[in-house]
Amino acid sequence: MAFQQLVRRCGSAGAALAALPDLSRRGGRSGAPKIPSIDEAEREIAAGAALGAVLLAACKSAFPPLLTALDPPPPLIWAMGDIGLLQRPCVAIVGARIASAAGQRFARGLAHDLCEAGFVVASGMARGIDGAAHEGALSSGTIAVLAGGPDDIYPPEHADLYRRLTAQACVVSEQPPGYRATARDFPRRNRIISGLAHAVVVVEAEARSGSLITARLAAEQGREVLAVPGSPLDPRAKGTNDLIRQGAAICEGAEDVIRALGTLRTLRETGDPWEPAADDPVSDTLRESVARLLSPTPVSRDDLARATGAGAGAVGAALVELSLAGRAELLPGGVASSA
Repeated sequence: MAFQQLVRRCGSAGAALAALPDLSRRGGRSGAPKIPSIDEAEREIAAGAALGAVLLAACKSAFPPLLTALDPPPPLIWAMGDIGLLQRPCVAIVGARIASAAGQRFARGLAHDLCEAGFVVASGMARGIDGAAHEGALSSGTIAVLAGGPDDIYPPEHADLYRRLTAQACVVSEQPPGYRATARDFPRRNRIISGLAHAVVVVEAEARSGSLITARLAAEQGREVLAVPGSPLDPRAKGTNDLIRQGAAICEGAEDVIRALGTLRTLRETGDPWEPAADDPVSDTLRESVARLLSPTPVSRDDLARATGAGAGAVGAALVELSLAGRAELLPGGVASSA
């Protein structure tokens, strides 16, 4: 949210960088935030180039079109391999890391059949269902979304799969080269997986599976959610059966996915997020009102606008200043919490 808001407010990325010290001071920060130098940025770009990766910006046409519809979109992603796959219709297949043999066989077959129908398959290169989905789609088109940098091979036993993905398919990451994933990075990765896809299929998932986070994010993003039903005696079917109870479509094969996407709604245009906007200073009163309304429980920008009686744009600008001052945390989905 901060990047998008700053570019709109200041008119360009360069102007936003120049405005950061003043904006963070307005938010209540005593010292200026650390801004990476041009040398540091060039070193990161050189490190990516050495890997064979390219940096894609959300304001450019090569950026995956569905990702630009997220609130907010990731400002930058690294991509390796066939970046043309990022422009094709996509379905995500996710599921349990400790997957059954039957579940992995289903994921491989589903991925293969979806590719035959003209889709690219996205997943997270994890053990189990993710790896099986990539294998099934590797010869026709698959996208692996990493939680770490574009060179962070996790799990290590997927080193050969990673090599084949970068050679034959596409690997993307929101993180810089050399970055090693931590636990908090995987939900962010899941948001990119669902954001790339028109639909998300969950093959196997226990009750507290990370795959259910991907399904929730997909629903919030307006994507179709499908789940493969399973035996009530298998704990790996608990999450998928619950998704079906909550309204997810049943998936027993590629034809179910194609049928669900036959009624796919076109994502509504919300205006050009990169259009420059006037840099009207946020009033101290509004900024402090927003700060008082924040708590550890995330709240949407629209709810904050209703509570303050201010416009969503003004509330968004206040949140950016509070975030730069370390007083608010901006979260995926257009929500925020206290820092």
